[in-house]
Amino acid sequence: MNGVSGWLKNLVKDRKRLTKYVFFFNLILVLAVFSSFVFVAAAEATQTNGVFQGDKFVGAGIAVAGSTLGAGIALFGTASSGFAAIVEKSELATWLLLIAGLGEGVAIYGLIIAIMILGA
Repeated sequence: MNGVSGWLKNLVKDRKRLTKYVFFFNLILVLAVFSSFVFVAAAEATQTNGVFQGDKFVGAGIAVAGSTLGAGIALFGTASSGFAAIVEKSELATWLLLIAGLGEGVAIYGLIIAIMILGA
């Protein structure tokens, strides 16, 4: 059982962990949909000369949601494999922090793009 298939088989066997993953996935999905509605409601309030300006709010929401999801996936992979590597070789801790910082950079880039979209 190597790779993703082994991970999924172990996850299906462990019902408590599977329930936790499903719960957090659904929570993120609900928050993303809710934030989209908030952005659209805010966009309706910012109509100029009868022209709907909501596209930029939806675009900013997609940029933030997508980049945060990508950063979460990157940090999940870094943490799960990085801590196992640190147990065997403690000198890899610096590299783990460096790679985790690069994964977090993805979320910051999405936030910067959202600010640029809203500022246009």
